[in-house]
Amino acid sequence: MQDDKESMTPVERRASIGLAGIYGLRMLGLFIILPIFAIYAQQLPGGGNQTLVGIALGAYGLTQAILQIPAGWLSDHFGRKPVIYAGLILFAIGSFIAGSADDIYWIIAGRVIQGAGAINAAVMALTADLTREEHRTKAMAMIGITIGITFSISLVLSPFLYQFIGVPGIFKLIGVLALLAIAVAAFVIPNPAITRFHSDTEASSKKLGAVLRNKDLLRLDFGIFSLHAILMSVFMQVPFILRQDGLEAAQHWHVYLPVMLVAFILMVPPIIIAEKKAKMKQVFMFAVALAALAQLSLMFLQHSIWGVAFALLVFFTAFNVLEATLPSMISKIAPLDAKGTAMGVYSSVQFLGAFFGAAVGGLLMQNFGGNSVFVFAIGLLLLWLLVASTMQPLAAVRTRMYHLPELDESNAATLRRHLAQIQGVREAMVAGAEGLACLKVDMAGFDEAAVERLLPKED
Repeated sequence: MQDDKESMTPVERRASIGLAGIYGLRMLGLFIILPIFAIYAQQLPGGGNQTLVGIALGAYGLTQAILQIPAGWLSDHFGRKPVIYAGLILFAIGSFIAGSADDIYWIIAGRVIQGAGAINAAVMALTADLTREEHRTKAMAMIGITIGITFSISLVLSPFLYQFIGVPGIFKLIGVLALLAIAVAAFVIPNPAITRFHSDTEASSKKLGAVLRNKDLLRLDFGIFSLHAILMSVFMQVPFILRQDGLEAAQHWHVYLPVMLVAFILMVPPIIIAEKKAKMKQVFMFAVALAALAQLSLMFLQHSIWGVAFALLVFFTAFNVLEATLPSMISKIAPLDAKGTAMGVYSSVQFLGAFFGAAVGGLLMQNFGGNSVFVFAIGLLLLWLLVASTMQPLAAVRTRMYHLPELDESNAATLRRHLAQIQGVREAMVAGAEGLACLKVDMAGFDEAAVERLLPKED
């Protein structure tokens, strides 16, 4: 077995950085129009209808949600890179269509095609192909960190670019960057020696039913759906509030930059408390309540730039905490042999929430005015609090992965039984064909030395 304290190899490091960059680039293309799109769309034929503007803003989420898991399955059959190439080409085509659009309907078409370039699952699977089990968590963490940084950069960069190249130019820019990402995938990312299914990162059709029947996982799925629905609804209304308060769209980054920087700092203590002090549920519930307070503040402080900045700071602090803790909670709750499936459903529901929030936000603005968006968000957050309150406190566990030689079913089953009896092991999975042992273990009292003695060594 490889020593889990050993550093990543240069190939693993290059693959992880490159794939994190591709993943982040694609998310940048989806996030970057959020702060300015609603204002820009007013100038277009059909843009006076806020419902259509909301659909245009969130349309990518619908196709992404529908195609994400199937695209992962396709990558098992046709290879990771071909699916990534196809997804990036679709994303570039959608970006160029949206960038050339002269009405809201063509932008909707472009956003739908952008979302159809669903490469997330294939990127995760290729990451698993190119990293050893003991370093896979690091590689996935790099991707997660990249998404968070990309989101923050997009909020600041978007208004800045808007004054120079406008929204059409931004769409075309991300189309060009998507094409450059194909070159990165082809020439920077190594080709895997073996492509195989990874139960820790990929969705399995056989496990889908069990995941969809797990009430605690469904509660977390509802949470990420709600969080991204509220995020998108916020960007249907806040750009207009900032402009109403005297800040033109090109200057909105003056608010977003300090807000995101301070929010990143403020998110750290709650996450440390959640993970190190085993207070995950308490921190989680507090963050949901904080997000509701932020929406209430936006509604009542919207006539002051400082008030809006304060409300956004509270919201993005809560948002960052929830974005970081929800995947960790999924990992702690999901059965080990269904972890990839649980994360696949979670991610699909997240994108579905983005579509729902933007579309409903636009519909409410069109028919009931801007404050109705905040009422919607507060109501959804209170419902989320109610749903989450019935969860059991999470066990203080972590997941450990170990590389094995390939085992037949009988030897894998025997090893799993022995691993399950070791002190501190809550759950054990041995995927003999994948050469993987995965354990869910207590944060304290886990006898890892006993595990290492038991695991078979490479010949």
